[in-house]
Formats: sequence, structure tokens, C-alpha cells
Amino acid sequence: MGAALARAAQWTAAGSGTGTLEITPLNESLLNQIIKFVEDFSTRHPREAAFAFREPLEWKTQLGCSVFGEGYDTNEATVQSEAKGKDGQPLLLLTASTLRVRSFDQLSRLLQIAMEKKLKEAQACLEANRDPIVKILGPEYGTVEGEDMSMLHLLDKVKKDDDPEIDMKMKINLLLHQLDLQLLNSSLKHISQDVRLNPAAVNNEVNLLKNFSGKGEDTVLESLEYTSDYTFSNGCRAPPWRQVHGEICYLVIKPHDTDPLYITCSTAGVFLNGVSNNKGFHGLFDSIYTYNNFFLIKTNILVTRLQKNMLKKKREAVLCLGKSKRKPVAFLLNLLKYNQLQNGMGYIFFFLQFFYFYFPYLHKTSGRFEDVSESSSETEEDEEQPVRHQEGNTDLPSEYWGIQKLAKYLKGGNPTATVIALCSMRDFNLAQETCQLAIRDIGCLEVLINLLDTEEIKCQIGSLKILKEISQNTLIRHVIADLGGLEIMVKILDSPDKDLKCLAAETIANVARFKQARRTVRQHGGIKRLVGLLECNSVGSTSLTSYQAKDTEIARCGALALWSCSKSTKNKEAIRKAGGIPLLARWLKCSHANILTPVVGTLQECASEPSYRLAIRTEGMIENLVKNLSSAHEELQMHCASAIFKCAEDKETRDLVRQHGGLEPLSVLLGNSANKQLLAAVTGAIWKCAISGENVSKFRECKVVEALVGLLTDQPEEVLVNIVGALAECCQEPINRTTVRKCGGIPTLVKLLTGTDQALLVNVTKAVGACATEPENMMIIDRLDGVRLLWSLLKNPNPDVQASAAWAICPCIANAKDAGEMVRSFVGGLELIVNLLKSKNKEVLASVCAAITNIAKDEENLAVITDHGVVPLLSKLANTNNDKLRRHLAEAISNCCMWGSNRITFGETKAVAPLVRYLKSKDPSVHRATAEALYQLSEDPNNCITMHENGVVKLLLAMVGSTDETLQEAAAGCIANIRRLALATEKAKYG
Repeated sequence: MGAALARAAQWTAAGSGTGTLEITPLNESLLNQIIKFVEDFSTRHPREAAFAFREPLEWKTQLGCSVFGEGYDTNEATVQSEAKGKDGQPLLLLTASTLRVRSFDQLSRLLQIAMEKKLKEAQACLEANRDPIVKILGPEYGTVEGEDMSMLHLLDKVKKDDDPEIDMKMKINLLLHQLDLQLLNSSLKHISQDVRLNPAAVNNEVNLLKNFSGKGEDTVLESLEYTSDYTFSNGCRAPPWRQVHGEICYLVIKPHDTDPLYITCSTAGVFLNGVSNNKGFHGLFDSIYTYNNFFLIKTNILVTRLQKNMLKKKREAVLCLGKSKRKPVAFLLNLLKYNQLQNGMGYIFFFLQFFYFYFPYLHKTSGRFEDVSESSSETEEDEEQPVRHQEGNTDLPSEYWGIQKLAKYLKGGNPTATVIALCSMRDFNLAQETCQLAIRDIGCLEVLINLLDTEEIKCQIGSLKILKEISQNTLIRHVIADLGGLEIMVKILDSPDKDLKCLAAETIANVARFKQARRTVRQHGGIKRLVGLLECNSVGSTSLTSYQAKDTEIARCGALALWSCSKSTKNKEAIRKAGGIPLLARWLKCSHANILTPVVGTLQECASEPSYRLAIRTEGMIENLVKNLSSAHEELQMHCASAIFKCAEDKETRDLVRQHGGLEPLSVLLGNSANKQLLAAVTGAIWKCAISGENVSKFRECKVVEALVGLLTDQPEEVLVNIVGALAECCQEPINRTTVRKCGGIPTLVKLLTGTDQALLVNVTKAVGACATEPENMMIIDRLDGVRLLWSLLKNPNPDVQASAAWAICPCIANAKDAGEMVRSFVGGLELIVNLLKSKNKEVLASVCAAITNIAKDEENLAVITDHGVVPLLSKLANTNNDKLRRHLAEAISNCCMWGSNRITFGETKAVAPLVRYLKSKDPSVHRATAEALYQLSEDPNNCITMHENGVVKLLLAMVGSTDETLQEAAAGCIANIRRLALATEKAKYG
């Protein structure tokens, strides 16, 4: 494990001892293997698992005290294991957020407790303990560079000393050494995936594969030939204008039983072409299959027989179909050699034949030629994928050939001829895809990018003007990035020529629409330079001189580029660090829509980050966002509304929107239902603003609820989610619930319960639940079978939907005419809701407890859920620090005490003592619910004894004087029951 962490794991550049593990596929794989090793350690090696480490593994944990249950002693912010070492010290100790673990057994239990956080915990542990073996076994076992003699030293000790501890260390060290080898081997596999093909490797593999080709029965191929005999100085056989796309050579492969296959070898892998021509040049392919989609076939048929009989016996031959990420040709050869050695038994990698067999089924899963994935912690989705077009040499328009003729002048080298060629090229309609692809196919893109790196400003400007136009094409954007165009454009941003800077920034704005490009801009210092373009003294001026107008144009182009780049989480942080927020705030005060749009666009992208939301509020930007809601430009209105949508998560922002008069224009914009993007942003802003009650009152004056109900039909799901979310918040007020009913909104809301969009289901359940608090509304919901639909959503795999549905069920039960009978009519419904008490999600647990509180009010239903085991399941939840769950759990326990011997069972399942601790909470609602539960439990003598032993009397005495009558009565009743038991005991004892 030490060697793997030191040599294979990928660490940040912070330096030894303080670096962190990067979020990469390799690291994730290593962490998952280590987690599995530790989780299984106790089962596989119970004696070794109990061994106490030389020193504890210590790290900062994200786990709270509440997650530790049986086997641990909890005291406020401290947790310690009941298991102790020979020195009497606990094997696990949590103090504040510092966790110390001293055995594999405790590590294994900790990972089971951590559940979905186990990866984060393992990462934090290994970051804080860079050589964990030293702490586990001692410094003599530390990871060293070069020859590792620790195992030999250990063997010597075992021979000399008959010490059980040394024997134990020997076994543990061997197990850890085995894990180390496994991790290193795994890392090699990951690293090998990133190794790209080169001409020499392809040539070697082709020559080797030819050894398996010919006419005989012992061959697997009839022939394999290059399409071109000419080899360039770099070893490639592809034309130069295809080499820039990574292509190395083209092959024609003739299997014995199928038509010839046309193959392209490139640095990214080996591809099967979808189309071909007689010259062997295949352009872009109809169907591209990367090396991620080759097939592994397990069979017992001999290599020669497999090839010969494949068509007849393909069903019998294919026993297993999987994926491999190994280089296809090399892997094929290795496996063929292996199979020959093993007399044809084992695994045969035969991608050539199986492309033929499975082509009809895999036609829709063509791979991507460029790799645009970004191995970083960024979470944004890439909004585009390179689009493939079927291309050929026929029926091309005259523009294609016209641009091709210009190419030789563009490449001529004479500056004057180059400028003329650039101007002539601009006369073509560069927005037309044919012209764009012509520039790419004839190799002009490389020339245009090379021109950017010259000192001829006219050539640079001409080139950028063309690149700016054609970079609207998705495919062109990727090629520009692959050819290093972004790096050169970033350097041009430092140019003193203002026109040049504008064009470079605008082109960056077009190209940086996918993740790899955004990362390139950041890594080459582009973000800081683009932020610098926003610095201008003419901000806010109404009449601009030509000089100021040019500076404003530079700022506009800079904002456009920042807008594209701001879709990356890391770029958002880079913009903030570069001082972009105050500059964006200054430009937000101007009155020119052409610059306001990219400025607000950038802000609304960045507003997903809490630091930006705070800055937008504190820099006074809300006022300007509200002001531009009344702009004549719909795109600007949309981005302003979107920014408010994201920022209104915070109460202070919601208040500012109201104070600056933003609620009225938002209400007015609901009338523009034709523009769905604008409608989505506006309804989103209204939804978040409606979380504050004061804003709901203002929306009522503007008749927003009526407008929202009118928009409930024929809308995209993105809009519906926001509309229903807004209605759910507005319906917290009784008058709005009545309005929804009078406008005919309840049937539509109930119908939406049958949808599949998770976010929509969360909001619609909340809206239906809010409406159900009115008896008249509840009658409509019940008549439309709305409660049954809500109950069915408890089966939804999404915990948010489960919780929202359970919350909605509560008012339905409370306000139904015959709630008990209604609940019993749902076949399996009570068992379903009781089983949800096994959920790991705190919100689900709290909502289900609240539903059980209402269900248990009916005696017959209470008897049924008791039979389904509700009491022990509730008792298991008692050790929690979550006040929301505490409150609803206590209420559920209180109501469940009303049946049979449930009070006694709660005591037997150890629910009483944890409830006493709830009285120390700072939440008055928890006190009230807990006191009522304790009062009901105190009817059993044994429970009274447990309460008294846990100091309940002192806590309840303080609550007897509460102004809350319910709390006051419950506290007094519980104390009275305890006192009566004490008096009865004394009387029985002394007579």
C-alpha cells in the first residue's frame, strides 16, 4: 500500500506530506480497491484484524457522532469504541472532527458506518497518513526507494525470536505487500489506457499480424495490406492533412469469410471505417468504433477452427461478450500467442470478425474520434459533442472547390498574397457548413492557426476573422483546440492592437464551449487576461468617444469569452481570484444591452457558487439585475431572471429583490409564455422568491398564482418544475390554496403525480400536500385518487421523491373524511411505509415518522403497523442528533404507545434512554414531542426506572413551568408517573 501510494497514486503538487489525492479515475480505482481490502479484512483475517496498530491512523473526518451506534460510547462531541487495546485505550476515538483508529477491525466497521462517504473518508485517511504501514507496524516497515529489505529483516526476527507479535506483524506485512502488488498492477492497467499509438508501434503490430495471414487453414486472415506504400519521414502513411487529425495509416484487411474491412490507425486507436473509396482515403467515418468497444470471446474452439467455422457456429462460440481497453492489435496478438501455447483454450480476442457479426447491432454506438474528456474535479456537463457527417467526393458545391483553389495562395508564404487570399476567402459564406468543412479538409485550418503566430498583424486579423466565423461549427472548434489555436489566441490577448484583442477574445468565446477548451484557456493564463479586458474607464458613460467605444468593445468581447469559460467550476474560481467580480459589477451599471448580456450571462453562470451569490448581493448587483428585468431585450431579461433564480436561494437576496421592486416585473414576464427559455428563468426566480412569506403576499397582489395555474399545461418539464415549485411555496398561505382550487389547478397537479421527472415529482408532491391541508381541496384530491398516487411514489428509488411524498401524505391523512379506511384500502401500503424506516436518508426517515404519527391515530391501522414491526424499527432510530428526525420520531413513538404492549417493547428495544437526551436539544418543538413520548412511555414501570436513571426528572422539572401548555402537561404527567412508582415502591418496601 505504501509503494502504490508513493509511486502510482496521483498527488497534487503541494509537496510531500501536504499534498492531496487528485480526483482521477486511477485514484478512485485505487481507493475502491483499498476500501474493499479493509472491509473484507475482518471476515477473512479475524485475528490480524484485532491487532492494535503501533500508532493510530489519524485524520479529519466528515462523520458526526450520530452515525456511531452499538459498540460505541457517545458523549456529546466524543465517541470511543467499547473495544480497547492492551493498553486500555479505545481502538477508535473521535474527538470533535479528529478521528483516530488503531485496528483493521475498527477501520472495517468505520467504512460500513460511513456508507456513501466511505470514499471521502478513505481519501482523507490516506492524505493524512502518507505511509500508513509505518503507523500500523512501525518505522522499520516504512516504504523506501530502491531495494526494500524490510521483509528480510522481518524473516530474521521470526527465526531468532519466538514472539507472537512479530509473527502477527509478518502476516499483516505480507497481506499489505500483496495489496501493494495488486494496486501497482491495477495502476499499470490504468496508465496503459492513456498510452497513444505511434507509427512505429502500428508498423510492428501490422508486421506481426501478417504472420497470421495467408491461404492456409492455420491462418486467421487471408491478407492485410497498407493502402499506401509511401512512408513519410515521421513513419506515417496517411496524407499530411489527415496526419494533423492523428491518423497514421490505412489498412485493408481480408478475413476468410467476410468482405474486406477498411481500417484507420490513428494515435487514438484503431477504427473501422463506415465508408471507403478506391484510393483508400476514408475521411470521417459513418461509424467509428474505438478500442473501448472491442470484444472478448471465451471459447474452447481451436484458433484455426474458430476462424474456419465462425459463421456456422457463431452462437456457440460466443459465451461471453465484454469490453477491453487494451490496444486492439497488440492484445489480439498476445492472446493469439497465448491460445496457441494453451492448445487453443482460454480467451481469444477477435475484433475483426466480430465487427462483421455485430455491426447491425452496434451501428448506433459509434465512438468519438476526439477525446474531449477532462480528468478534473469539474462537474459541469459538456454541452456539445462533435457531430459526424457522411462525407464523400461527389455532389460538392462550387464553394468547396473555390476555397480549395484559394488554399495554394494562402500557403504561398508571400504576406501580400496571403492577405489577398484571406480577404477572398471571407467573400465566401463562411456560415455555410460546406465552406467550413472545405477549409478543414484542405488543411487551411493549420495555416490559419500558424498565421496567428506571425508578426504580420494584417495576416493575424484576417486569420482571426475567418476563425471567428467558422468556429461556430462544433467540429471546427475541436480541431482548433487540438491544433493549439487557443494557446496562441490567449497570447494575442496581450497584444497592443485592440482589434486583434477583440477578435481573439470573440474566437475564444466560440471555441471554449467544451470542457477541454475551457481547461486549456485557464491553464495558459487566459482567465486573468480576459478579466483584464474588462478594465475600462468609460463604464457608465452615455456618450462615448471613438477611443472609449473601442475599449467598451474590448470589454464586450472579454465578457463573451468569460461567459463561455464560466461553465467550468475551476474557471469560476479563477475569475473570482483574478478580480472579475467587481469589474462585472461595474459593467452591470451600464446601459448598453450588447455588453450587459454577456456580463449578466457570466454572472448567472457563476451564481451557482455560494461565494458569487454573496458577492452579487454585497456588491449591490441585485438592484441592477432587477432594473434589467424591464429591458427591451428578451435574452438580457432571461439572464437577469436566471441570476435571480440562483441567487434567491438566500433569504437576504429574496428580500433585496422585493425591496428593489423586482417582484412586479417578474410577474409581468409570466405573460411572455412563447419564449420558453425566458419563461423557465422567470418561473424559477418566482419559485425561489416565494420561499419568503412577504414575497408571497406581493405575488398575491400581482395575481401570480392565477397566472401560474394557467401555465400548468403544455410546458416543457424544465418550466413545469419551476411553476409547480412556485405554487408549492405560494400554497403555504390558505388564501392561495383556495385560489388554486377555484382556478381548476388541483386536477392538473394530481395528474402530474404520474410523471417520471424526479425534480418535478418532488415539487408536485409538495404542492399537492400543501393543497391537502384544506378539507375542500382534500375532497378533490381523494376523488381523483391523488392519495393513492402519492402512496405509490413511496416506491420511487429517489429518496427526495420518497420524502416529499411522505410529507404530502401527512395532511392527506389528517384532512381525509375517513382516513383510517382510506389508508387500509391501499394494499400493502402500511407495510411499504413501515419498511421505509430502514432508509439511510434522514429526510426520508423524518417524513415517514411524521406519516406514521398520523397513521397511528387510527387504532386498527396502528395494530397493523405494529404487526409489521414498527416498534423495533422506530427504536433503532432513537440514537440520532438530527432535531428534525428527533421531533417526528418522538411523535411517532408517542402515538404508537397507544396499542397493546408497545410501551413495554419500546423499553425492551432501548428507545427510552436516548429519548431523555432529546430534552437537551435547543429546539422547543423537540422538547414538546419528547415530553409527550416520555409521558406515554412512563405508564410502564420499567421505563420509569430507565428515565430516572438517565436524569429525566431534573430536565422535566425545568419544563413544567413552560408557557407551552402541551409541554407543561406532558412534563408534569411524566414526573407524576415516576413519583407514583417511587411511592408504590416505598410502600411495598416499608409498608
